[in-house]
Amino acid sequence: MLGNLKDYKIILASNSPRRRELLSGLGLKYEVKVLPDISEVYPEALQGEDIPMYIAREKAEAYRSVMQPGELIITADTIVYIDGEVLGKPENEDDAYRMLRLLSGRSHLVITGVCLTSVEKQETFSSVTEVMFDTLSDEEIDFYVKNFKPFDKAGSYGVQEWIGFIGVKGLNGSFYNIMGLPVQRLFQELKRW
Repeated sequence: MLGNLKDYKIILASNSPRRRELLSGLGLKYEVKVLPDISEVYPEALQGEDIPMYIAREKAEAYRSVMQPGELIITADTIVYIDGEVLGKPENEDDAYRMLRLLSGRSHLVITGVCLTSVEKQETFSSVTEVMFDTLSDEEIDFYVKNFKPFDKAGSYGVQEWIGFIGVKGLNGSFYNIMGLPVQRLFQELKRW
């Protein structure tokens, strides 16, 4: 599969164990390379899908100075988006509670921007999944935050964890996008690379 990539050294530029697991599921040989302190700041005027696509491109630009010919770098950023507000990774326990209470009983969007970059070209795309949450009790939120410590996850939750089992009552779009990498769409984009 993906014989068109045989001359590329594929690099996943991400610390996320979930992105590594998902990319491995495609059967690709790749390396992980992470640069420290890459900014995830974006212009305030950006909305929705433009936000994670901008950040994914900015992450890719940070690698330009160390990129070698023949490398294909994959960068990504995922946000949770509700009422025009971006829910990133929670700053602390109180922020995690706030986010989960905001999501409780409502629908929100999970948007991942992905950027594919080589010396010759760059492609950026996004994937959007609508997630419908059941109403969560304070006891359920407390249990999840204390036991699963979702401080490295956008929106303070991992869909593949306990909160996803008991809280997600429906979704429209890619399940894997919610985990941080829309692998079906990524595969289609890589086939065209």
